[in-house]
Amino acid sequence: MSTNKSLDVKELDKIVEKMIDTVQHSKDEIFRIGEQSRQEYEWMLKELADVKSAIEKTIEEADKLEVQTRMSRQRLSEVSRNFALHSEDEIREAYEKAHELHMALAMVREREKQLRLRRDELERRLIGLKETIERADHLVGQVTVVLNYLTSDFRQVGEFIEGARQKQEFGLKIIEAQEEERKRLSREIHDGPAQMLAHVIIRSDLMEKVLKDRGIEAAILEIRDFKKMVRSALYEVRRIIYDLRPMALDDLGLVPTLRKYLQTIEDYNKGIDISFVHIGEEMRLPPRLEVAVFRLVQEAVQNALKHAEATKIEVKTEMGNNNQLLVVVKDNGKGFDTTVKKENAFGLMGMKERVDLLEGTLTIRSKIGAGTTIFIRIPLNI
Repeated sequence: MSTNKSLDVKELDKIVEKMIDTVQHSKDEIFRIGEQSRQEYEWMLKELADVKSAIEKTIEEADKLEVQTRMSRQRLSEVSRNFALHSEDEIREAYEKAHELHMALAMVREREKQLRLRRDELERRLIGLKETIERADHLVGQVTVVLNYLTSDFRQVGEFIEGARQKQEFGLKIIEAQEEERKRLSREIHDGPAQMLAHVIIRSDLMEKVLKDRGIEAAILEIRDFKKMVRSALYEVRRIIYDLRPMALDDLGLVPTLRKYLQTIEDYNKGIDISFVHIGEEMRLPPRLEVAVFRLVQEAVQNALKHAEATKIEVKTEMGNNNQLLVVVKDNGKGFDTTVKKENAFGLMGMKERVDLLEGTLTIRSKIGAGTTIFIRIPLNI
């Protein structure tokens, strides 16, 4: 009987795994469609701005030609009325001038018409793309909910087999935290390396044109700028890889990794002063605790840089006091009112969830115009 039950559970696990893989694949496809639509939307916005600018210039050109055409017609009318008073050259010049201006005006009007048609087409396509992006984002959210339920159920099967320990390890909060991390990473790649690589493609096309039109010296200068752009893209990719999982965390431990990470952030953000102080022994902690604390400091520092617009950040860690780990992150940013609930404060929400999972406490002291200080206390015996 127990053998049949074991086989049934294994078969159920396989079914759930296949369902999760299918849903995850669908989610990835929807996300890819949304990102492609978003990129196309941005390109069209740029083209629309260029087309509108061209329309304005064309209208100005047409107005000038309209005035000139009107004057040439008056001149032609004058010559026609006083035919005998003008030479053959003057008459021919008046006719040719009037005809030339008329043709030029017609061409400009036609160009303006084509530009207006292109503008209208772009605006219609932008509306459609915006709807596609919104639907894709909505679907990704819905699929994520389904995926969370499926994964949660799969973890419950594991709990049935392996006991209560699996419940803490693979709870829904962990799944949600992973999804938020993936969403943040996808946005960071889209706004960083993906944009840079798109510019790299454009610059590579430009280099061919520069070589043909302006010669080898200008092309060499363009290649140097191209290399700088590729180097920046490579730096961004390496930085994102480091953010995903710094290898030094496994080799050296929490304190040396934090020291190196904060130094890297300071180097990357010119004009930002970041200091780090550790009090107590630099002892190794359980791997999941080191990763969690590193992410907490990382999130606090990124919040100070992106949202608080801080120019000075102080990070302090202390181990061993009352068998606790103390983390303090202080900045001189613009601060905020802690009594007012902020919308979309996902960073702080994620930090609180991490601290709760570690059975610790998180305290935030902030005042508008007076910076923010974050205190985190985590027991070392969890």
